[in-house]
Parts: sequence; C-alpha cells; structure tokens
Amino acid sequence: MMGSSCKKEVEAFFSNQEKKIMLFMAVERLNDTIGPATIEVKKSQISFGTNTKFAWVWLLQSLVNKRPENGIVLTFVVDHYIENDQIVEVREPYPGRWIHHLIIQNEDDLNEEVKQWLAEAYTFSEQRRKK
Repeated sequence: MMGSSCKKEVEAFFSNQEKKIMLFMAVERLNDTIGPATIEVKKSQISFGTNTKFAWVWLLQSLVNKRPENGIVLTFVVDHYIENDQIVEVREPYPGRWIHHLIIQNEDDLNEEVKQWLAEAYTFSEQRRKK
C-alpha cells in the first residue's frame, strides 16, 4: 500500500484525471493481493517492483495506433510469450524477457487472467537480481 507522499505523486502524475487515478488504484489493489512491492513514480510511468521492476502503469498516447484516450497502459514482464486478445503488444527485448502491454479502460479489465499474469511477473521479478 502506498504512503501519503506517494499518493500525492500519483495524483500529480495523472494531473487530477479521476478516472485514470481510479484505474491506477485498482491496479495497485490487485498488486497488493499478490505481495509487497515498491511503487516508484517517475515522469512518464509508475513502476511496481521487488528485486527488479515487474509492472508499470503509464498514460496512453492517443495518437499511437488510435488507442482510446480514457484508459491507462499496464505493462508487465515475464519469462515467456503470452498470447491473448487483451494484450495489445508484446516485445522480447532480451532473450527470455517478454514485455506485454494491456490497455485498461475499466476496472473489469483487471480480471483473474490479468491477476495471474501479474503474479507471474512478480515471481519472475523476485527470481531476477538487480544489476
């Protein structure tokens, strides 16, 4: 669970866009059910991590691929490729490290499958060492 100073950073990150803050909070609650994680707010993204980062939330770029504006992107990394209609993009920047991007427009998008993927990402993060 994030502290009050982190909450202020999150609110500033989303520029008081209430729906996007609510979606982020739903992602945070989902991550809380998986295990303890650090939250770090940067200029372009908010990350969740253990030994290394395992998930990120960032704002949609409305002009890129004509993606809808009223949502957020949830990105996670696991050791294998996942094919699913909910996943909009997958990349393998390093062998055995697959980055998956989802668009979250409603809390219902954070279903049991997404929870399982985040749990896999969390476990993968704990197994990796910071460099």
